[in-house]
Amino acid sequence: MGAEKKHFDAVLASSRKLLLAELTPEGRWEGELSSSALATAVASFALKLAGKTDLAERGCQWLKNHRNADGGWGDSPESPSNFTATLLCRCVLNEETGSPQEIVRSILEHYGDDRTFSVPILTMCMLTGKLGDDWSVVPQLPFELAAVPHRFYKFIRLPVVSYALPALIAIGLVRHVNRPARGSFIRNRLIPRMLNILRKIQPASGGYLEAAPLTGFVGMSLIGAGFGEHPAARACIRFLENTVRTDGSWPIDVNLSSWVTSLAVRALADELSDEQKNRIRTNLLQLQWKEEHPLTHAAPGGWGWTYAQGGVPDADDTAAALIALRLLGCEVSVVEKGIQWLLDLQNRDGGMPTFCKGWGRLPFDRSCPDLTAHAIRAFIAWRAEVNSKLWKKMERSIRRSLHYLEKQQRADGSWLPLWFGSQHNPNYENPVYGTVRVLEALQELDEAEFPSVAKMNRRGIQWLDGARNPDGSWGGSLEETALAVGVTGKGLDVLSAMTKNGTEFSAGPIGLYFASLWYSERLYPLIFTVDALNRCETENKRG
Repeated sequence: MGAEKKHFDAVLASSRKLLLAELTPEGRWEGELSSSALATAVASFALKLAGKTDLAERGCQWLKNHRNADGGWGDSPESPSNFTATLLCRCVLNEETGSPQEIVRSILEHYGDDRTFSVPILTMCMLTGKLGDDWSVVPQLPFELAAVPHRFYKFIRLPVVSYALPALIAIGLVRHVNRPARGSFIRNRLIPRMLNILRKIQPASGGYLEAAPLTGFVGMSLIGAGFGEHPAARACIRFLENTVRTDGSWPIDVNLSSWVTSLAVRALADELSDEQKNRIRTNLLQLQWKEEHPLTHAAPGGWGWTYAQGGVPDADDTAAALIALRLLGCEVSVVEKGIQWLLDLQNRDGGMPTFCKGWGRLPFDRSCPDLTAHAIRAFIAWRAEVNSKLWKKMERSIRRSLHYLEKQQRADGSWLPLWFGSQHNPNYENPVYGTVRVLEALQELDEAEFPSVAKMNRRGIQWLDGARNPDGSWGGSLEETALAVGVTGKGLDVLSAMTKNGTEFSAGPIGLYFASLWYSERLYPLIFTVDALNRCETENKRG
């Protein structure tokens, strides 16, 4: 027993040391997102249209150097080839892509009613000459709807999700210019206004959502519509120039710094010095949105995923920041707006959406279990500090959230997340991540106060126990195994072996970005492992 304890302590100490070493002087963790073939293809083509041939060629060379053995590309270098990434890479490399009819049919069938990604893909195929010259094959996005006051967006059934208004405008515009419909004088008159809106919602960096794919699609569309010299188009190209990596590639986003910082604080907890806590707290408080967001019109109070201006406040990052600030010793008066922001976001079904309340028609705007559970944990973290009036609101929200989670628990006892998946799962779902995140919240609730917790928790644990692989791991990644170890307390030996005794942490593509783009984050396996080992250490001390 003594030898096992000594080994556990050594693994935990090594893991903690590595995570602490990633803390920057600015008081944050930055992490590193995997390079993306799709982002690189989109950015390279936009730069090519803008006449930035050197950068475009570097991007194309990176794509050639990172082609999979089967001749295709996946979303990340670790990912298997998929149709969309391969199609766009072949477009920018001017390789054979198949018949235009088959491309259009495949893309529209794959993405269904959500035009957020299907129309940008077809637009790039059109601009690269892979669909001929008949723009009618590209669905017309109603860009004029961007002129409607934002408070009506949830009623007019936009064909794109809440965060994709830049694409709605720019891609709708290039389609209209190249294939105008009869009687389109209203759209023609609205073009200057739409361009002004596009510029107004553009962050100072020029990058919409700080993302190369979205920014590249907008930039190429404006150029293709004849507005390449417009300030919005020029800012898009500037962003792509400023965010290219030394190897010629682009990630899907500049970073997830706010997110990984909050998660790292939770994992390290009392291991941080007072000076470190002060720096991190200052950094997180600076990232809280103090005004209405120009893109989603979210009220002040929330947090986004990055310190860059183009991030958007969302439920997951706000909940994570609130929990981190509680651990860092923040005054409740400072974070009350964040708590209220989460309360106001809750949907009528009791679940938490990502960005906007009530935009539930398309996949990435719906309520989801992992975000709902995260909000519960944030409320519980601040329970003892808030006044009774605010706690009553939080308690009502928790009860509504639990009712939603009851309905969302699958017959086998698991839950599915929204922003994480598994490429090893036949349906690309990640029930390990979703179930663990819900169980973490349930285990922080008093079963006597919230009676529905007991049954959900028992069924979730039973599913997790039965989901172990023959080798004792979970899912298909280190990240999933670490998460499950933290909740169950089982598999410590497996986790130790997978990390080579807390010295190596190989990241897998379990993250799902906008439009279901896979990514890996270098710090996920390290953060998840430290958090899991800390939870096990705490339970051992209690036992």
